[in-house]
Formats: sequence, C-alpha cells, structure tokens
Amino acid sequence: MSLAHQGLWSSPMLRWAAAALVVFNGFFPALWILLTSIKNEAELVQKPITWWPETPTLVNYIKAFTDQPLLSYLKNSLIVAGCATALSLLVSAFAAYAIARLNLRHRQLILTCIVASSMFPLVTLLVPIFETMRAFGWLNTYAALILPYVVLNLPVCTLVLVSFFQSIPRDLENAAMIDGCTRLGALARVVLPLAAPGVFTAGILAFVNAWDEFLLALSLNASPAVRTLPVGITLYQGEFTFPWPIISAALIVAIVPIAILIALFQERVVGGLTQGGIKG
Repeated sequence: MSLAHQGLWSSPMLRWAAAALVVFNGFFPALWILLTSIKNEAELVQKPITWWPETPTLVNYIKAFTDQPLLSYLKNSLIVAGCATALSLLVSAFAAYAIARLNLRHRQLILTCIVASSMFPLVTLLVPIFETMRAFGWLNTYAALILPYVVLNLPVCTLVLVSFFQSIPRDLENAAMIDGCTRLGALARVVLPLAAPGVFTAGILAFVNAWDEFLLALSLNASPAVRTLPVGITLYQGEFTFPWPIISAALIVAIVPIAILIALFQERVVGGLTQGGIKG
C-alpha cells in the first residue's frame, strides 16, 4: 500500500465516516420498524413515502397485545431463553474448564470437533430433533425447545469460555486448592469470577440465539400455550392482509428485552469479545 493510500485511510474524517456508516447500517432497520409501529395504515401506504409519522399513534401497540396473546408469547420466550442460557453456561463451563485445565489427550481434536459440530445447518437437524422429542413425549413443552437450544449453544459458549479460562493463571487455582478448595470449588470461587466478561459474553450469545430461533419453535411447539415470540408474531398476518404497523409494534416489543440486556451488560460484553479475540 502506497503512502498516499495509508494517509487516506488514516484520515480521522474517513474513520468517522466509516463508523457512521456502520452505525447507520445497524440502527436504521430498528429505527424504521419503530417509526412504522407508530404510523396508521393509510400513512404507511401513501406516496411519496413519509419518513416521519404525521400523526403518531400507539394504537398499534394496543392491537399487538389484544389481537394476539403477546404477553403469553413473551413469557414463553423468556422462560425458554432463560433456562436454555443457564443450562448452556453450566454445561459449557465444565466442558471449557476440562479442556483448558485438564491434561486431556487429543485436546486439539476435541476443539476441532466442537467447531465442526456448530457448522451443521439447523434444517438438517430438524427431523432427528423432532423424532427425539416425540419419542420422549416432549412435543409442545418447554423442554422440547430448551434442550435443543442448549445443545446448539454449547459449541460457541464452550469456545468463548475456553479462551478465558486459559488466560487465568493456574497459580490462583493452586493457591485456592492448597487453602482447602476442591477443584470444583476453585472453578466456582476463582475461575468463574475472573472470567466474568467471558461468562457474560457467552450468556448473551446463548440468550439471543434462543430468543430469535424460529424453525425449531415452529416445528416442535404447535400448542398456543407454549408458543414463543418469533412464531407468535407471524400469526398477525391475515389471509389477505399484512398489518405492518401492528407487526412492527410486536417486533419492537420483541427487541426490548435484548436491548435492555445489551444496555445493562454492554461493557462486559464488549470487553469479553475483545479479550476473547486477543487471548483465544
């Protein structure tokens, strides 16, 4: 790269322009959904397009909760995603600790298999998962989604935690065990607190994956009592109508829990992703 090109890319104005483009690309869809959710049907289809609503209304949010049992879908998604995240972190913490600390044979092969297992398209796993859940009699239950989500989240959670566990000095665990801690106690009292950014990062990734998943939720749980939010939002569509403002309002409701999680744990998640990328 020539000096002229290097000087161009090092320009603060160019860096700010690139950052603004990334931010715009990330936030514009959510902003457009938000604006759509406070428009009425007539304003939505008029031409030329109006970017800002002329008469903002919250009627669409009221209809989103009255046309479908949105609160029930929200509760089901919270239960499924929350339980799947907790179990994913529990299992992946033990797996990652064993890989990072124990003298396992073929350790690199194990890591390769973990990475390979995450590369199968979900659609290829749908039939085996469905048949397994039916054999156990778990269709139309929370367990039908929680257990597959745990399995699907384990590779990424394990890989994130392995990189953090490896960055923690062994001397700290040895000192804890000399003071009377078991290996399990050292994991709980020393390793996990020090690897908190990685735990939060893995937890957010697991929660978002479970919260957004649609294919398994549609195939395994047909009962309205356990229907999750992604599937429930599709039911607003009628045979001849597609109420975009109401659907947009429901989508905003679905985005809110994720936005709250990111806002609360932003520093830990960003730090976890950065440190994991450097130390992994």
